[in-house]
Amino acid sequence: MHGTQAPKEDPISAPPRFGVNYTPRRGWFHAWHDFDPAAAREDLAQIADLGLDHIRVFHLWPLLQPNRTLIRSAAVDQLVGLVDLAAEAGLDVMVDGVQGHLSSFDFYPSWTQTWHQRNVFTDPGAVQAQAELLRVLGRAMAGRPNLIGLQLGNELNNLVEHNPVTVEQVDAYLDTLLAAARDGLSGGRPGLLATHSAYDAAWYGDDHPFTPEASARKGDLTTVHPWVFSGDCARRYGPRSPQVLHLAEYGVELAKAYADDPARPVWVQETGAPEPHIPAEAAPDLARATVLNAADCTGLWGVTWWCSHDVDRSLADYPELEYTLGLFDSAGAAKPIAHALAETVAQLRKNPPAPAPRDSALVLDCTPATRSVSGPGGAFFETWMRLREQGARPAVVLASRAQDAPYLAARGITELLRP
Repeated sequence: MHGTQAPKEDPISAPPRFGVNYTPRRGWFHAWHDFDPAAAREDLAQIADLGLDHIRVFHLWPLLQPNRTLIRSAAVDQLVGLVDLAAEAGLDVMVDGVQGHLSSFDFYPSWTQTWHQRNVFTDPGAVQAQAELLRVLGRAMAGRPNLIGLQLGNELNNLVEHNPVTVEQVDAYLDTLLAAARDGLSGGRPGLLATHSAYDAAWYGDDHPFTPEASARKGDLTTVHPWVFSGDCARRYGPRSPQVLHLAEYGVELAKAYADDPARPVWVQETGAPEPHIPAEAAPDLARATVLNAADCTGLWGVTWWCSHDVDRSLADYPELEYTLGLFDSAGAAKPIAHALAETVAQLRKNPPAPAPRDSALVLDCTPATRSVSGPGGAFFETWMRLREQGARPAVVLASRAQDAPYLAARGITELLRP
């Protein structure tokens, strides 16, 4: 075994988990068209040899469900096979169901497009088809001992531009799909996770229909994807700035503010070092700082780096930053950032983090129409970062909860700070 054993009965537990989003080295996600177990086994061994304990995996929606009422058993079997290969390497697996969106490309089945145009969030037939896909995937994998759980899909809010939707419709969509995922996983061991994810517009985008409340209150934990290009963070402040090095930590604390449950865990599920926002020579330091700073947050489920392998430049039309995000290059060689991440994870495994509660909190007062104050360039964001640079460890509290004494006590907060 290269990595760790299967997860405990309760996968929401300390110490934090550290893993990587798996991007196949040969053919990127187009590798699903002709899945090669030997190539996947090689990739997974490289990941496990870094000391990481889990991967997040993605199949392509059109290959899984080419017709609204057809789910291809061969494609499901491929996905189950990858989970089993990960187990051989000692890696646990989180499976994303509806892809959806990956690395600037959208993957729609033909039955949602052209003459059969359907809004994937609101059309009853489309929503029920996605729900059935999640049930099938859950049932196929729930018995695997290395399964962490099932996520609805990767950053589904990237699809809102072509599928107009309201906040209320998003909430109904997420509730329907989460119920289906839980139904599919119900035959597995206790504690399998049903989750969803969104890119940063859910937290920073004024009036974006995927809300912070949905991210922080639906599903079994909160996932955050704090990217340094969101809000032009790295270009605005600099690739080695506190704003960049503490971005994932800030994302965790912001997410905790919107949760109803003060103890709800947060998973830094995507974060990375995209060139040219982060020059290659700065990437190892970013990886170290990102993981260490996130580990200073209570309630951190884990950190999952994006991504395992670079996109081969023989593949066309990706944004430049997508080609060099891997821990391994397209020939399979570990890059300096891989070694930095492995060393940092080993350090945290040797001395598991035990962060103290944050007893001071910065009060966030915003509406859906002014949510951008909490993103890069916003007044709240800059105040939080200034306090952090001065050595403080501020939590975040919504203004609506600033007078809620039991809630503040549950989070260990004794001092409120105003921007």
